[in-house]
Amino acid sequence: METATEPESPPNSSAAEDRILVERAQAGDTRAFDDLVRKYTPKLYGLVYNMTSNRDDTADLLQEVFAKAYRSLKRFMGKSSFYTWIYSIAVNMTLNFLKKRGRYTKVSLDDVDNGIQNDPDFIKITTANRDTVREVNIHELQKRLNDALQRLSEDHRTVVTLYDVQGLQHNEIAKILGVSEGTVRSRLFYAHRLLQSYLEDLVK
Repeated sequence: METATEPESPPNSSAAEDRILVERAQAGDTRAFDDLVRKYTPKLYGLVYNMTSNRDDTADLLQEVFAKAYRSLKRFMGKSSFYTWIYSIAVNMTLNFLKKRGRYTKVSLDDVDNGIQNDPDFIKITTANRDTVREVNIHELQKRLNDALQRLSEDHRTVVTLYDVQGLQHNEIAKILGVSEGTVRSRLFYAHRLLQSYLEDLVK
């Protein structure tokens, strides 16, 4: 289902700024839509990449997501935030892509790791605790996490990506997926239990 619904969404400053840009874009100002693309590309890239684990697929999907959003913009009535609306399009198009390919994908933490490597706090901790750090095989841990996430169904992997990787709240995820908060919580609970069982030897 690629058509995003528009659930009620509370107003905030970012949503208000988006609304101004949307109204300008609906009036034919292409630069306003370009501003929305620039604003949401980083987060949507992370979302789609974490669901596909493929940079080429992510780049292609993002182009399709923004193209669909642009074509549908006239029908966007503002009942939800643009943020919720564009996330819904991205999630639905990515899920449809994965289902058509008939494959299960894994969440990759490569981008997160690359950012951490240059973090001053990370550098400080690792230089002060070299003996401890040597005992931890980061790459092996990442591989185990990726393998565990790959074993989840697409629906469960989606909520884990949105909640644990993207940092969205239950109510935001519910709006994006078009399900109840209870459904989001139950899917997360089940997915976390599965992950815990897959990684049992690491979490004892």
